[in-house]
Formats: sequence, C-alpha cells, structure tokens
Amino acid sequence: MQGVVPFVVRRLLWAPFVLLAVSLATFALGRFGPGDPVEILQGQYNNPEVVERIRQARGLDDPFFTQYGLYMWDALHGDLGTSVTYQGTPVADIIFDKFWVTIQYNLIVLIIIFALGIPVGIWAALRQGTWQDPFTISVFLFFRSIPVLVTIPILQFILAVKLGWLPSSGWVEKDIFGLKVGIFDKRIIMPILVMSLPGIAGIARLMRSQTLEVLDQDFVRTARAKGLQEFVVVSRHVARNALLPMTTMVGFALVSLLGGSLFVETLFGVPGIGQFIWKAVFNRDYDVMMAVTLIVATAFIVANLITDIAYSFIDPRVRLEGG
Repeated sequence: MQGVVPFVVRRLLWAPFVLLAVSLATFALGRFGPGDPVEILQGQYNNPEVVERIRQARGLDDPFFTQYGLYMWDALHGDLGTSVTYQGTPVADIIFDKFWVTIQYNLIVLIIIFALGIPVGIWAALRQGTWQDPFTISVFLFFRSIPVLVTIPILQFILAVKLGWLPSSGWVEKDIFGLKVGIFDKRIIMPILVMSLPGIAGIARLMRSQTLEVLDQDFVRTARAKGLQEFVVVSRHVARNALLPMTTMVGFALVSLLGGSLFVETLFGVPGIGQFIWKAVFNRDYDVMMAVTLIVATAFIVANLITDIAYSFIDPRVRLEGG
C-alpha cells in the first residue's frame, strides 16, 4: 500500500491540469471555429441588431479568456450553461437524460462483449495449431469488418420487414421504481446486436494472445506436471493470470458507456448522447459541447485511476514494485 498511496496522490494532483487543458482546447475550438451559434439560432433571415444584442446578453463579445473563466466558474458551481439548440434550456436538464439513455444500451453491449469475448479467446488459444483457432477468430472479425451502415439496413430488412420479429426502430421507456428504463423492450435487440458482434473480436483476440503468453510460463507446466486436471489448470492458473491485462480494457470500456453511436442512435431512433452531441456540433452549441467534454474527460480520469488502483490489488507485483 505504501507504493499505491503516493501514486494515487500524484494522479489526483494531475487531474485538474488535465481537465484544464482539455476544457481550454475544446473551448478554443468552439469559439474560433467556423460558424456563429447566434446566427444559426436566428436562421437565414436575421437582424444584425438582434444578433448583436443576443451576443452581448450571452457574453459572446467578451474577450476569450474572460468567457472561458466565467464558464469554468459557473461549471464548478453546477451551472453547465444553456443550450442554443433547445432555445435557452439549461444543459444540465437535457444532457444527463441523454447520457442515461446511452449508458443503458451500452452497458448491455459491454456485458455481452466481455462475457463472450473472454471465453472465446481462451478457447481459441487452447486450440492453437488447429483449424478451430483461426476459424473462431475469423468469424468475429468478419462481423467487425462490416460497417454499421451496412449491417443496420440488412438487419432491419430481414428481422423487421421480412420476418416481422422486431420493430425497425424506436425507444420505449418503462417506469421502474421511479427510474425510466428502456432496455426491457424488444426494440433494443437490434441496436445491441449491431454493437455487440463487432466488439467481441477485439476482446477475443486480446484474451487469446494473453492466454498463449501465460501457457508458456513455468508455473503452468508445473501445475500440469503435478497431475492437476486441465480444467483446474486453465481456470485457476491460466485464466486468472491472463485476465490481469483485461482490467485496463474494462476501465476504458466503462468510459465508452458515455459515448453513444451516432449511426446506431440515428437509424434506430434512440435518443442518446451520440445523436445529441452531433446536433450540438452542427448548431455550434458551445455549452453542450463543453459539458460533454468535461463529463467524459472526468469519467476517463476517474476510470483510469480506479483501474490502476484495482490492478495494484489484483497483482501483488505492482504493489511491491511501487514500494
């Protein structure tokens, strides 16, 4: 633990500087990029005097660092600004509902990817040198090679139009203990299929390579020489050690829960954060872009920190090296 605590303290001290750099870069791209959110809000036929009054009221004519400082001060106090796209609605009233929608279906996708990718990778590694190893990985790589813009119309045509098994799009929420949940409806099946099948290949390939590396270790040969059953060798010695690097993958995957897929949400009519942030960028909705950037960056820092701490507890060698 002596090596872990200074490491955590250093990471926490660096976190504000990382957030400052990310927020400053995003703010600068929004302010100096092409387009004016006020003119977009007013439409094609706008009054220059009205546009100027709106700019003064929103502080958009202030110096750059003055605007940045005021925004960050308000953000630290929980005010993420107002949305231009939604006619002055507070960003906090919109963005967290969008995040919640995206987190729901991405969480199911994440569970499926790891639940299938890990055993598939181990199974393929144990059959190295046979046709089953490349065939298994190739099947999932095939799904990964197909763009979602091709997969989605095919699934909609077969499952919705021809067979009539599933609705082609939509998002229906049910109230469960006061919480709006949309994953208990058959409309979510096709989006989950589209996002899960390509993701299994990456986890399976990584797990396969880690398993092959562990299989060559001396302690595995010793376990087999002691007469242990193959299932015990694989489950207790091989799989547990091969899963250590997967901790980092889980941390990054947790952050991906906040990132929605633009094409999936648009073509399936899912009101998540991916489609929302695309509209915000198109409409130069500065406050929405800043809020999403700050939330995702904070989640990335926290997830990365938790992953490193968890890794130190899982692998004693990390604690000894830190000490």
